[in-house]
Amino acid sequence: MPATTINEQGPGSAHTRAAAPGTRWLEAYRDPASRLIGEALGSTFAWERLAVLTDTIGNRLSGTPALDRAIQWAAAEMTRDGLDNVHTERVMVPKWVRGAESAEVVDPVRHAIAMLGLGDSVATPGDGVQAEVVVVHSFEELDANAPAARGRIVLFNVPFTSYGETVRFRSAGPSRAARHGAVAALVRAVGPAGLRTPHTGALQYAADAPKIPAAAISTEDADRLQRMVDRGTRVVVRLKMEAHFEADAPSANVVGEIRGREKPDEIVVVSGHLDSWDVGAGATDDGGGCVVTWEALRMMKKLNLRPRRTVRVVLWTNEENGGRGGLGYRDQHRSELSKHVLMLESDGGVFRPLGFGFSGSDGARETVRAIATLLTGIAADQINPGGGGADIGPSMQEGHIPGMSLDVDGSKYFLIHHTHADTIDKIDPVEMAKCAAAVAVMAYVVADLPQRLGE
Repeated sequence: MPATTINEQGPGSAHTRAAAPGTRWLEAYRDPASRLIGEALGSTFAWERLAVLTDTIGNRLSGTPALDRAIQWAAAEMTRDGLDNVHTERVMVPKWVRGAESAEVVDPVRHAIAMLGLGDSVATPGDGVQAEVVVVHSFEELDANAPAARGRIVLFNVPFTSYGETVRFRSAGPSRAARHGAVAALVRAVGPAGLRTPHTGALQYAADAPKIPAAAISTEDADRLQRMVDRGTRVVVRLKMEAHFEADAPSANVVGEIRGREKPDEIVVVSGHLDSWDVGAGATDDGGGCVVTWEALRMMKKLNLRPRRTVRVVLWTNEENGGRGGLGYRDQHRSELSKHVLMLESDGGVFRPLGFGFSGSDGARETVRAIATLLTGIAADQINPGGGGADIGPSMQEGHIPGMSLDVDGSKYFLIHHTHADTIDKIDPVEMAKCAAAVAVMAYVVADLPQRLGE
């Protein structure tokens, strides 16, 4: 960012003239940044708003009445906050229904298994699938022992290392097993060992393989099956699932704005996804991300901070099992993507903030790094590579838009991710407030810069 004096309509220019030439532009933002941080940390408003969402509406799977209620609630609350241009943008979404489900060992002794069907899975026959279990620890082991999979239930017992590495067994494992004649697939929970909590999440069926039912099981149950097989015991499991798709359902992204005072057609997007899986309360994934990005606008409005450009909050629909919200936004806003200055997504939890991931030009990165120094007091000043998100990705790619993600201490995130344990009691109100402060400062300054980010 060049050393440009801030317009008198913006933050005070006296600090600008006193600053060192290389950071002159930044000085004008110290006061508004301090006000935003103070507002965020001065109450538990963000946490309380999330509590209302999760306590009164709960989890919000695409196509359900719960998600519809959440969309209506969010739009009404944004209007109450006084945001500009509050509206919803219709998107058709897939409607996957879990139905009743269970898994149990039936031989050598009956034993219930803690399970969750994988999102988008097909059902078993009405009386279930019953077969011997074969355990594998990699795709290569499965391929090398292909005959053993035929007519059996394949268990991918792969301990969690990182989400990026381990999630492939959930997403691609069922089709890999089906190619070798498996009748069902089980996947060790994609997360660290918890208290017998299976993790759901979407699978992706391959076009060239039969569709077989698939479920996640807890780490404890996976280890028990492993021990039995290691002792040479023949283990038979019965899996029952009623999962199915119904016709696509209407849904919507929720949009609100702080309209820019000088360049309202240039846009900074902050966002989270409002849908969740149908277990827990969708607090960390991603109700918290919705609220902290929304908070950025609410606090700007309350403090009468109106930046040069428009700041737009988008609460996405259908991130979990379709991505239709992000695709719909790209399609509906195609003509204005070139006017998007930055798109930010918070979808990694609202634990202790560390800073942001950023994807963009070197010049833009240097500006963002400078802005992040305004967050040193809350230790949220890191700028790391790889900013983006599933929902903002389609627009970023088509519009060549810089992307950003809120980076937090993720040590607890995957313990509760996609589980019954994703409830608000896992979230600390002060950490959540700091997340809101970080997003607000970054969004406000980028939106108010005299020149567009990266220019």
